[in-house]
Amino acid sequence: MNEQEGRVVKTDGEVGGVPQASEAHGTDEYEEEPPYFRYRRQYLRSSQASREEAREERIAGHVQRHRARGAQPPRRDRGLSRDEIVSAAIAVAAAEGPEAISMRRIARELNAGAMSLYWYVASKEELLDLMMDQIEAEIEVPEPSGDWRADLSVFAHRTRATLSRHIWAIEFIGSRPPSGPNDVRNLERLLSLLDETGVDDYRVMMGVFMTVVTFVIGAVMREAQELRFQREQERVQANMTEAELQAEHERFYTWFKNSDRYPHITRLMESGVDPDDPDTREERFQFSLDCVLDGIAARLSLAARTEPASPSRPSRPPRRSSDSVVR
Repeated sequence: MNEQEGRVVKTDGEVGGVPQASEAHGTDEYEEEPPYFRYRRQYLRSSQASREEAREERIAGHVQRHRARGAQPPRRDRGLSRDEIVSAAIAVAAAEGPEAISMRRIARELNAGAMSLYWYVASKEELLDLMMDQIEAEIEVPEPSGDWRADLSVFAHRTRATLSRHIWAIEFIGSRPPSGPNDVRNLERLLSLLDETGVDDYRVMMGVFMTVVTFVIGAVMREAQELRFQREQERVQANMTEAELQAEHERFYTWFKNSDRYPHITRLMESGVDPDDPDTREERFQFSLDCVLDGIAARLSLAARTEPASPSRPSRPPRRSSDSVVR
């Protein structure tokens, strides 16, 4: 991420020369650790994965007991960092899916001992939280500009770009309370994007954000399907001549036209519009996003006129300087 888009919050940290698995990730204003809500994710696990996690929990307990006695990581593993561990885990998730993530698997990627990772990350659950917080850093919700529509559009495009790079993250994003500094920052900024609309109903505001996020997730999943189909289509067509391709298209069109049962599909084919054309993917996303934002604008206008009693929103604090960094 470049300097203009904002700085990525770092997840590394050392206390007394030893990286801490449960170190505080506070903000500039607060030294104590924010109350991030951590709990075990519930998803299907194979019996082998369950045994692996039980083993990891025993190792984690062993390392934490050593830390409590003031011990340090093995000398050969003191060069590790949380950033390295998180980056390796994200690479594994991208290549093999999130189910492939385990402390032993990540240690193998880093040529480190499996036990050594627990000096830096307390558990697989914490590792997933750190991975998702890195995803949130890439999304980088914009500072409010006073134009909610433009701000939500930037948020939608950044979320789409990030999830397209990290399709595995769709399973986890937004599924639990904020669990890291980037996650918290993004939520706070999201809640401030509608400050200028005059809408104070948090049900409406959360409905707006969930509508945008749900649309983007659906669009990313749809685009991933298109890319898979495009690769398969290219594989099949690579063995066909132009004449064979044209004959196949003609056969397809003729069947629909002669059936007299599908006039709308026939006219669609005659129009030459390809709904999955990769060259129109950006245009199609923007058109759909504009439709979503048009609907949101209408609902915000209605909500501003018929505002129900709701908890009052906090006034927005003075905007921080551009070089402020959440740590």
